[in-house]
Amino acid sequence: MSVEPIIEAHDVTIAYGDRRVVNTATLSIAGGERVALVGPNGAGKSSLLRAMTGVLRPTSGEIRLCGAPIATVHRAVVARTIAVVPELVQLPFEMPVHEVVALGRLPHEPPFTGLRPADHVAVTGAMERVGIAHLAQRDVRELSMGERQLVFIAVAVAQSAPILVLDEPTAHLDIRHQVDVMELLSDLNRRDGTTVVAVLHDLALAAHFFPRIAVMSEGRIVADGPPSATLGADRIRSVFGVDPALVRLPVGAA
Repeated sequence: MSVEPIIEAHDVTIAYGDRRVVNTATLSIAGGERVALVGPNGAGKSSLLRAMTGVLRPTSGEIRLCGAPIATVHRAVVARTIAVVPELVQLPFEMPVHEVVALGRLPHEPPFTGLRPADHVAVTGAMERVGIAHLAQRDVRELSMGERQLVFIAVAVAQSAPILVLDEPTAHLDIRHQVDVMELLSDLNRRDGTTVVAVLHDLALAAHFFPRIAVMSEGRIVADGPPSATLGADRIRSVFGVDPALVRLPVGAA
């Protein structure tokens, strides 16, 4: 794992009108880290994530990608550096899985020439890596939500970006598919060195699969570190407003 930051937020504030959703947040992530961003609804997690991927311009503060202000980095370079898996989306038209996964190669394609042999290899490899090669010819709309989520992760894998960013990758999934997705992210991080940043609601999944957790509350990052330091009983009670006994964390996490 690199000790140099690959993506950073410095004193980032994001406001919609008079309403601040992120308030002077600072988060520095080194290459090869696996970081979960957790917090209650409305804490500002998704807004901060969108700013860190260059989709949303902060009201103040700065996002840096590989040391450069992300606002100065060409969009094509950002697309080749950060792969984003959004919350589960619906496709309004028929599209086979392999064509959806091929969308991940768009940042690498020369204009007007379409997929090259190397792109086809990347698409096939991504489907195999994610375990959906047997679904290649299926219409994405016919898949289960768990299978569909794996397809969109395969899109990001095909993109071959060093940073993988996910917003609620396990939302609406059953427990088996939740674990499948988390194990896949861990594998991509450990074997490929992919930097993984994910917004999660499930504290148990976050504590089990992510060695570093940043906790957001009311637009601020109030804790950042290993689960044992960030998800203690007092913090769960103060940030999430629930009895810590109702949250099952791995032994030693709290």
